Amino acid sequence: MNLLKTLSAISSMTMLSRITGLLRETLIARAFGAGGMTDAYIVAFRIPNLLRRLFAEGAFSQAFVPILSEYKNKQGPEASKQLVDHVANTLVWATLAVTVLGVLAAPLFIYLIATGLQEFDAAVWMTRLMFPYISFMAFVALAGGVLNTWREFKIPAFTPVLLNLASIVASLFLQQHLATPIYAMAIAVFVGGVLQVAIQVPALIRIGMLPRLSWNPAAGLGDPGVRRVLKKMGPAVFAVSAAQISLMINTSIASRLVEGSISWLSYADRLMEFPTALLGVALGTILLPSLSKAKADDDHTEYSGLLDWGLRLTFLLALPAAVGMAVLAEPLIATLFHYGAFTAADAAASAQPLMAYCAGLLGIILVKTLAPAFYAQQDIRTPVRIAIGVLIATQLMNLLFVPYLKVAGLALSIGLGACLNAAFLYYGLRKRGIYHPAPGWTVFCAKLVIACVLMGGAAWFGARQIDWLALQQHTVLRIGALLLLVGACAAVYFAALLVMGFRLRDFKRIAR
Repeated sequence: MNLLKTLSAISSMTMLSRITGLLRETLIARAFGAGGMTDAYIVAFRIPNLLRRLFAEGAFSQAFVPILSEYKNKQGPEASKQLVDHVANTLVWATLAVTVLGVLAAPLFIYLIATGLQEFDAAVWMTRLMFPYISFMAFVALAGGVLNTWREFKIPAFTPVLLNLASIVASLFLQQHLATPIYAMAIAVFVGGVLQVAIQVPALIRIGMLPRLSWNPAAGLGDPGVRRVLKKMGPAVFAVSAAQISLMINTSIASRLVEGSISWLSYADRLMEFPTALLGVALGTILLPSLSKAKADDDHTEYSGLLDWGLRLTFLLALPAAVGMAVLAEPLIATLFHYGAFTAADAAASAQPLMAYCAGLLGIILVKTLAPAFYAQQDIRTPVRIAIGVLIATQLMNLLFVPYLKVAGLALSIGLGACLNAAFLYYGLRKRGIYHPAPGWTVFCAKLVIACVLMGGAAWFGARQIDWLALQQHTVLRIGALLLLVGACAAVYFAALLVMGFRLRDFKRIAR
């Protein structure tokens, strides 16, 4: 399998997801602005979304995929199918129980997460409607893990587009027919979850891995493979979701700041997810099955080589993304969100946490590249210890930054915390001899820095030539100017690398 080609394919699907996601956020900003009702929706969605990342996508995938890969490579399709059936039954019934609890306890959750929220009742209503989303995503996560193990990457990468499309339709058509317009977005989340489940079924049938569920919630708990997944999954909750837990704590802190702070932080976070998903999530998706196979084959050279390839790509693409987004923070926010109810003040306020996030973008993406190296070894304990320490460090940084930087301080704490996380993960891999850097890293990084400085200068000069907020009524002109500027910056960066000897073929890699 050509990993660079596969990465490009996944990134293309992910780009479609992120583009539709940005369109969704643009329409939400235009329709609802950054007021109390928007804060209520963001808080309401964060609770089931956090549980989704804790119990369905993140922790579950990291625990499940290495074990499923082991079954596939060593025990064959029949044993793999039985494991999928039993794991699916356990996961779906467990998340259904959590959903019922969440619907009943929604007021308590909202109070604990966002004590200072103004639109409390609206947040409770939307939380209850959106809580089933975690059950839908549990099945989607299992399907994605199975499909990725069978190296079927496109459907899992495309799936999030369906949620975005549902939200776009709701913001354009449904919201104007409701007494409380923001409720349309909660309805869209529920519908999007159903659509994401539906698209998995044909793909699973095609590879013969559609799980059979039982009416008995305890069916499968006696399976040794299920017990292994559950044993690994518990600690992985902390390892995978440290940044998400920090984000939830930050939401509570932001709810005590001026109204709109939650929304400003959320819009900045949405933009940060663009490069994170295009590179970090895509790399983690293809690295975990490949690393798991190398581990099962006891091929240490392949294991280290895969990691080195992933880290070089991360530096190659994450560094210019961080520099570019920091310099172009206001043009990006203005072009994407400064419409309708989203004011110039909101745009300026959202640009500050975006710039702060950029300080840690490389760390955020590196974590998604380095963590799979531990999960493929079925080592959950090390990332757990690191994640707990980083969580504590992040909140200590909040005490230092928030009094002076407000919302930007919250974003800076998460970014720097991710850098700490990545540093400790890297140290752990080196100390255990799992990863041995290939020669040439010093020269490689020096060339990247030179290219980033040149690109950053071009971005700074170009951004100063236009008053981006003044172009609110000239949407096409503003979008065209931003695309031209981003394209020029990319051209400067890659032209500089080309002059310094970089070639695309240097980053091609075939997985064994």
